[in-house]
Amino acid sequence: MLPENVLLTNDPATVLAQFLAQKKYSKVIVLVDEHTKTACYPTIEKSLPAHSVVTIQSGEERKNLTTCETIWQAMTDEKLDRHAAMIVLGGGVLGDMGGFCASTYKRGIDFILIPTTLLAQADASVGGKLGIDFNNFKNHIGVFKQPALTLLYSGFLKTLPRNELRSGFAEVVKHALISDKKLWDEIRANDLEHQNWDRLIEESVRFKCSVIEKDPFEKNLRKILNTGHTVGHAIESYFLSSGNKILHGEAIAAGLIAEGWIAGRKKLLDEKLLSEIAAYILKIFGKLPLPENALPDIAALALQDKKNKGNVVLGALQEGIGKAVWDIEISQEEIIESLRFYQSY
Repeated sequence: MLPENVLLTNDPATVLAQFLAQKKYSKVIVLVDEHTKTACYPTIEKSLPAHSVVTIQSGEERKNLTTCETIWQAMTDEKLDRHAAMIVLGGGVLGDMGGFCASTYKRGIDFILIPTTLLAQADASVGGKLGIDFNNFKNHIGVFKQPALTLLYSGFLKTLPRNELRSGFAEVVKHALISDKKLWDEIRANDLEHQNWDRLIEESVRFKCSVIEKDPFEKNLRKILNTGHTVGHAIESYFLSSGNKILHGEAIAAGLIAEGWIAGRKKLLDEKLLSEIAAYILKIFGKLPLPENALPDIAALALQDKKNKGNVVLGALQEGIGKAVWDIEISQEEIIESLRFYQSY
């Protein structure tokens, strides 16, 4: 069962119009990027009351304070008060940043997330984590704040290029690996083009919400949702800092394989299951080019991970399929060796 503020619908315009009619916000502002303004905004435009639209450029490299200043200035120019609301129509980058801007403007106004990518629908839009990157460190500045409403509409997935759909699929795979072996078996029986997206989105959101309900501020159990992300974020930061941007899901897919190897070394995952996971992920995602001389640098980037304590890298690792454990100490040497395993598989 989904939380009250998360709705999966085939008619987003009607649902949104009904919600806004009940809330009677003083003003409404819609945040889009150049893609969602063209491909997605027309779907909801006629259901909105009088509103303004702010368009920013898409891309992880723009998820920073400079773009936030542009958004805050637009909100100020529109004279939004604390009874206004922001509708964020976009993927994970826009949702993280738009929600962050709304949550800090005048100490916080309501925001509505309408995620348009698989990554955002299945993962990023749920859980109240908001933030921006800082000096190439992923999500380094942020807050926890729940949206007034999250509206999920799988029809927007038809607007995505294949690499964006594939990027979101990494988080769907992660959720299955740490929650439900049956769901994992269903997923790996099909290629990317033949997945049941409504079912997978609902299952991912349901699982993530069940975890967050028990641990809303990531003190304990919620850390399992970072499986694949300790190494994955380090890989993503490496590519971002080198100017060769990759998509978030591409990094997490590599991170799931690398951290699977670490889990195997710690007797949490047997070799057969690791091979099964690595083979399927590589079939869908291919392999990222990781030069041997870059591996120590990638491992060092993991020292900036938010789950760490002091100078100790603490990760969440699979325990078989269907379960995960957290606060597992991971050494720099283990990260380097796990990346070599990924390279050579």
